[in-house]
Amino acid sequence: MTIDFPPVQETLLLTLYMRALDGRLPRSILGDKHSDDLVRRLDYDFSRIKASPSLVAATALRAKKLDEAVRAFCAAHPSCVVLDLGCGLDTRMQRCAPPEGVDWYDIDYPDVIELRRRLLPGGHPVVGDLTEEGWLDEIPGDRPAMIVADGVLPFLPGTAFQELARRLARHFPAGELALNGYTNFAGWSMRFHPTMKALGIRGGEGFDDPREPEQWGAGLRLIEEQLLTRVPEVDLFPQPLRAMTRAMALSEGLSRQGTRILRYGF
Repeated sequence: MTIDFPPVQETLLLTLYMRALDGRLPRSILGDKHSDDLVRRLDYDFSRIKASPSLVAATALRAKKLDEAVRAFCAAHPSCVVLDLGCGLDTRMQRCAPPEGVDWYDIDYPDVIELRRRLLPGGHPVVGDLTEEGWLDEIPGDRPAMIVADGVLPFLPGTAFQELARRLARHFPAGELALNGYTNFAGWSMRFHPTMKALGIRGGEGFDDPREPEQWGAGLRLIEEQLLTRVPEVDLFPQPLRAMTRAMALSEGLSRQGTRILRYGF
């Protein structure tokens, strides 16, 4: 199946490929065989993507921790809705296997949703530009919501993510927002990554203080900041990445420049 996406949509192939490569490892972090199957079915030159061990590990680890947050929320709220914002070709619903009463909504651009419908049936695919209003009208607003934003923050301009958070909080009675929280430096430095340069992507927004979103007027309250340099799965990293990550873990400041998962209630 041939792929021809604009640069922003093309980044979904980066994360898909990282999860697939992790799934091929004998000591996989995420164990996502679905992504590997998708990669083998797509007609795309994945050699354009510079797959460093650090990027493979970080992508798989953040996906695993976000999956854990989704599973915990669904267990506590078995009739909730789940929103995967900027879902791309993520196989999160297949990995999480939510209870029967959960309604799962995958939101992305029209060309991405069309591809998902062909390759990943199930759930409720929703066409929507996250910077615009209207797409939320398709989603019931009378139930608790688990909202996942994996890799979305750097690609929304200016205050668009803050505005999105306010719209989501108004739409649902209660819920949780989980994201991988880029710092300002991490968002800025993305533009220098070889793959991002090859795709023509520039870095975007971030924030350093995990409590900053509490000031966005969305009623968010920080539940957890999880610094992924300090989680047990670091033992699965290849060397010398494992040793480097353990050294970073000694410093909270350096750990924040790596991957972190942020969870907010509203």
